[in-house]
Amino acid sequence: MNILKTLGELSVDEFMRRHWQRAPLLARNALPDFASPVSREDVFEMAADDALRSRLAACRKGRWTLEHGPFDTLPSPRRPGWTVLVNGVDRSLDAAHELLARFRFLPDVRLDDLMVSYATDNGGVGPHVDSYDVFLVQASGRRRWRIAPPGDTTLVEGAPLKLLAHFEPTQEWVLEPGDLLYLPPGWGHDGTAVGECITLSIGFRAPSRHEFMSAFLAAQADSIAGADTRFADRGRLVSRHPGELPDDLSTQLRDWALEWKPRRADIDRFIGSWLTEPAPDVWFETDHRPGIPKRFALNAQRDGLQLDRRTRMAWRAGQVYINGEEVNAPASERSWLRKLADARRLDAAQCRSAWASDSLGARLSEWRVRGWLHES
Repeated sequence: MNILKTLGELSVDEFMRRHWQRAPLLARNALPDFASPVSREDVFEMAADDALRSRLAACRKGRWTLEHGPFDTLPSPRRPGWTVLVNGVDRSLDAAHELLARFRFLPDVRLDDLMVSYATDNGGVGPHVDSYDVFLVQASGRRRWRIAPPGDTTLVEGAPLKLLAHFEPTQEWVLEPGDLLYLPPGWGHDGTAVGECITLSIGFRAPSRHEFMSAFLAAQADSIAGADTRFADRGRLVSRHPGELPDDLSTQLRDWALEWKPRRADIDRFIGSWLTEPAPDVWFETDHRPGIPKRFALNAQRDGLQLDRRTRMAWRAGQVYINGEEVNAPASERSWLRKLADARRLDAAQCRSAWASDSLGARLSEWRVRGWLHES
């Protein structure tokens, strides 16, 4: 796995100390001998795929428009001023997935996806701000970037995109293929194509407190449903003030809320499952043909295995999680599962050792049936 060791003249260690969530970085030729993992034809084809999220942004005479895909047809590349964006390209193309994997000097659960942006001359999406870190990799052609430090986030009223109303750039560069621009959260930026170009955006997951608590509380509500009880008020007297909240009902509801004390183990399990939950638009191709587990075992022990591009897998201490599920594996198997999560693959020799455990071999074969991993 070719994880980046440097970003321009900086080692990734220096980058993390000096720039990560602190300051922008322009890294010229950050990806030497870089070849774009996608072509114009690839982007157009993916923009027509209803399994991927795509958008078409254009600006004519100062008026912005935004359409959502899939798109059977797109404007002519000769027409200036438009951009098509496709999210989750890493889940569709091996080359895009491999590029995203080069940024695994950061934890997998922080990496979100790789988005591709194809633009004709003068195309872009206007000045905007992201709430997460982003690496902008120039794949082909050239794009001019203007950036501004965090500040006024007032948006243009009535615009279909979230455009900054008072964008005052302080720095500007034109990126060439292989160049990379890193921006921390909150930095305003505006990218404009100089001729036809393709830009790749590596975005990151940064859960908000509201997102996490909403998901956690919803999951907890489901988990206690089996022990559900309902308020009852046998013996109630006639109400003289029907608009008043009854004390017994208010007290019962308050007590139910105060009784709820989640255990730390339950919280930790939810965190692991939630952070490895596949994106909402992800689905796996299952394969229930007879003999698949046996053939997979033979092939894996000969050629190795690898996780599917869409699979999310992580571990912490003695717990392992994959695609939103906690793996209840004995201690003897966890080291293999941790290796699989770290490398996203096991070579042939490792597979032969792993299959020495019948239960681990059966588990990996079941994941093959579910489409979570495949032969190398």
